[in-house]
Amino acid sequence: MLDQSTRAAILKLREQGYGTRRIAKALGVSRSAVRDVVECGTVEVPHVARVEKWEPYRAQVMEEYARCKGNLVRVHEELAKTGAPFSYPALTSFCRRHGIGHEPKKPTGRYHFDPGKEMQHDTSPHVADIGGVERRVQTASVVLCYSRMIYIQLYPRFTRFECKLFLADAVQYFGGACEVCMVDNTHVIVLCGSGASMLPVPEMAAFAERYGFRFEAHEKGDANRSARVEGSFHFVERNFLAGRKFDTFEHANREAIAWCDKVNAEFSSKLHSSRRELFAAEQTHLKPMPIWVPPVYLLHHRVVDTEGYVHVRRMAYSVPYEIIGRTVEVRETKDRIEVYLGPRVVASHLRVLDGVDSRVTDPSHRPPRGLGPRKDSVPAEEREILVAEPALQNYVSGLKSHLRGRGISGLRRLLGMVKEYPRPALLKAARTAESYGMYDLERLDRMVLKHIARDYFVLGTDTTTTDKEDDDE
Repeated sequence: MLDQSTRAAILKLREQGYGTRRIAKALGVSRSAVRDVVECGTVEVPHVARVEKWEPYRAQVMEEYARCKGNLVRVHEELAKTGAPFSYPALTSFCRRHGIGHEPKKPTGRYHFDPGKEMQHDTSPHVADIGGVERRVQTASVVLCYSRMIYIQLYPRFTRFECKLFLADAVQYFGGACEVCMVDNTHVIVLCGSGASMLPVPEMAAFAERYGFRFEAHEKGDANRSARVEGSFHFVERNFLAGRKFDTFEHANREAIAWCDKVNAEFSSKLHSSRRELFAAEQTHLKPMPIWVPPVYLLHHRVVDTEGYVHVRRMAYSVPYEIIGRTVEVRETKDRIEVYLGPRVVASHLRVLDGVDSRVTDPSHRPPRGLGPRKDSVPAEEREILVAEPALQNYVSGLKSHLRGRGISGLRRLLGMVKEYPRPALLKAARTAESYGMYDLERLDRMVLKHIARDYFVLGTDTTTTDKEDDDE
């Protein structure tokens, strides 16, 4: 079928007096086509009215589409049962042409970003080869909207702590921050609301204020609003992660920074320059870095276990053996695990990012060889019991013979009873238990309580006489 410009040329040449054969030869078309255009006398291309084979089944297609919940495979199967002699591709083509199950495409919008006005942050799950194992990782990305500068890192998980670590590193990488950080409606940052009514978590709002920017969220369903960062994830998956293997997460993140440096320096035909060149114009509009920023850390309170370790994220880190049983403050930073006893650092270890049920031991935290507790030494708990009540020496000796190992837990239980219960009741119960060879501390505790109830909480029948005597005294 001749297009509109060819038809206009045919009519113009005919007006100039040229014959059909001359016009057909000049335009490279057939003489019959020239005659058809001359007979039609208009440059408009006539519409060819064709009756579609599926048209008689239109109502049935609509009915089955609703009943099969939009599954065209099931629609075709049901129509085939009724004898409709059409293929599945013919059905899908008919549905596309008539908008059955296909919403009309809407034109995408275009956003203009001035230098230093906005940066976009988001995360996306990917699969990376780390330590010879393909595992699921969270890829965090920040993109400056004007220059398209990109910064990415990989994490085994992405909580609020990792979010602050990542954004602090990103601002450090760019040398400043934009006025607005656009995010999706993630619970890591959002406290309540969505879109324009979003309120960030106070912790995250304070973090953003420290660097001079604020968080904003796009409306739900408006993914195009964060297209700068969304589009980068496909590039990361198809370029950075494709064919690369990493030893650890630290190795992966070092390679990610090197990849960002390379990508940001490359010429982009879409931008007509490199990201670095555009960033040179944007950098002066960024919010400057504060003169000092406290390090991001996650605070834990732990009790040092009997082996001299504190536990963080299923990892055990050693501390000096002298503080076993003490409560300490553990600060988890990006690279280190720091243990504080009061205001002083008593232990510092490299943070194991992806370890499970393992131990990190500093040899200086263990007692020197030969200076550890001797098996034949008298436990401190036993010495304290005998100093407080020497009459319990025989019972303590019998108790140790019935306990496992050095019997520390049992001696601690008995020491607590010495400190809490009246001595006469405790000694009376201990003598009775010793005479019967009974060293069960649970039964001893009940015996002491029984003596206390009988000797110290006597309820007489004639209470008035006692009260009167007390008043006279």
